[in-house]
Amino acid sequence: MSITARYIASTIAKPLLSAIAIGLLVLLAERLVRLLDITLGKKNSLGIVFEMLAYLVPHYLGLALPAALFLGLLFGFNSLSKNSELDAFMATGIGLHQLVRPVLILAGFFSLLAFFIVGWVQPQARYAFRAIVHSVQNVEIFFLAEAGVFMQAGSRTFILDKLSRKNNRFERIFLFEDKKAQGSLTLTSTGGALVEHEGDPRPILRLREGHRLRIDGIVEAEAAAKPLPPHVVGEFNNVDTPIGRIVGTQFRLRGIDHRELSIWDLFSLRDKPPAKTSKPQMMGELHKRVVMILSIMLLPILAVPFAIGRRRGHRSYRFALAVVILVAYHEVLQQGALLANLGKASPWISVWIPFLALAAFSFWQFHSACFTLKPAKLEPTFDWVIDRIERAKVSLQQRLKAA
Repeated sequence: MSITARYIASTIAKPLLSAIAIGLLVLLAERLVRLLDITLGKKNSLGIVFEMLAYLVPHYLGLALPAALFLGLLFGFNSLSKNSELDAFMATGIGLHQLVRPVLILAGFFSLLAFFIVGWVQPQARYAFRAIVHSVQNVEIFFLAEAGVFMQAGSRTFILDKLSRKNNRFERIFLFEDKKAQGSLTLTSTGGALVEHEGDPRPILRLREGHRLRIDGIVEAEAAAKPLPPHVVGEFNNVDTPIGRIVGTQFRLRGIDHRELSIWDLFSLRDKPPAKTSKPQMMGELHKRVVMILSIMLLPILAVPFAIGRRRGHRSYRFALAVVILVAYHEVLQQGALLANLGKASPWISVWIPFLALAAFSFWQFHSACFTLKPAKLEPTFDWVIDRIERAKVSLQQRLKAA
């Protein structure tokens, strides 16, 4: 690698790595709040949260890598342009198209990385994340309880007076179980503990010194003055009762959702899609992933023309316009893939036409920046508008001071 290539790479590396780190942290932090709601009070909840976040990293990395590369190129080449380093390179005979070569190699590496992440790691991680959510949500753990708050666990409603999570003990509990037409069961106890029972994923409430009321039948609301249906009242010293419900003991197999399939699975099973999916969904997902990977190679071609410009001009609008174009392209690609999944459009039209349009626009902009001396057509207009806004701002400030 030449000195020039190393210098270009080092200039881009800092904003690139910063964008990846900040992007991942922001995306994971936003999801962390929802994960805490799911796992709040669960046993080893902190470990479960970090495990779920680890499975989300491939998903968000697939979004963060292209965005970080794009921002790194914008800030890196903008720095070279502002510091007149691009002028120095061109004065020595090194053109802009030559400076982009190491960046294209970097984009190629990112494309291979995205191919591995989007093609294989992301589908596996998506399935693993859903399996963890299933296991957490379908066993209502006792640790969801809060002292002094009525809690629902399946058909049971209970409230605890005092709760110690350190030793899994509690004091004074009221528990009511609604058995519908079969009646109801009411338990009160001076205290107890939570114990684990081998072979049953539900926690067991071990109650001591309490009372039991079992009613065989339905008690009508307007029959308060009438005698109770057949019932049994008793006391107990110790009793064990499971809390919670189990919806399923095992999560489904991977592949029912087309987003859980690797690129090779999507290609090999396109004519024989798994149950609960269809060929349009398989083809739409396959084309979308391929286009997302190839789009990374266009990012240097698109970013560099927007990163450089006349030093007397305003560059902020160029950054904003570049980001808007990238976000709009992502949304159009998502909607195109959705149309393909629903079978309303061919992926060759709804997915590939936006890609080809972006490629044509990027190469046109890049050719204009590298091989012509004409400024961008919108640049003088934006400069004029921003100048007028700044003059109006200064005039308003002067009037306010005078008043």
